[in-house]
Amino acid sequence: MSTPIQHRLGKALVFAACLLPLALLLWRGFNAGLGANPIEAITHATGDWTLRFLLITLAITPVRRLSGWNRVIGFRRMLGLFAFFYGTLHLLTYLWLDKFFAWSDILHDIPGRPFITIGFSAFVLLVPLALTSTAASIRRLGGRRWRVLHRLIYVAALFGVIHYWWLVKADTTLPATYLSILALLFAVRLWFAAGKALQRRALTLRKQVPAGRQ
Repeated sequence: MSTPIQHRLGKALVFAACLLPLALLLWRGFNAGLGANPIEAITHATGDWTLRFLLITLAITPVRRLSGWNRVIGFRRMLGLFAFFYGTLHLLTYLWLDKFFAWSDILHDIPGRPFITIGFSAFVLLVPLALTSTAASIRRLGGRRWRVLHRLIYVAALFGVIHYWWLVKADTTLPATYLSILALLFAVRLWFAAGKALQRRALTLRKQVPAGRQ
């Protein structure tokens, strides 16, 4: 069982680890390690890490429930925000490095290229999740509405996987792997939800049985 100091130290280490992909990308950039097409390399790296952080964030609750390590839930907000952070870098790579903020070209691209349309939709879904990630937002929205809103992370992750799948076209090994992990995490969530529903039903039935028949 970790102490508060150990938990804070753990958060600092996780924060540093989350910045490591960006640090490695910058190091590659300054040392001519991005290959013949640096913009494509940056686009793929930031997109990959967006999906990875989304999946890691979604894995936090199953890990907590299966392991009993309740403090791990304290890392979920940070990991979710890093997913948004890398998603923002991914979008900025397209807007700035690829299109140089040529808005007419961008507006033509979004509806005309399906993988861009669904990728942009995934990012849009992440925006309200990032904006409502604070404890104050939970109090303002109420726990139930906040949880319903944040289930959009599954939709955003699915859109992100489809975006990647449509982008690569031929070699779909990596997006297929991400899709399999996402499907597994969703199945685990449904399993937990079914277990809760059965427990509630059993409790309701016990309450309905007269005391003399128990």
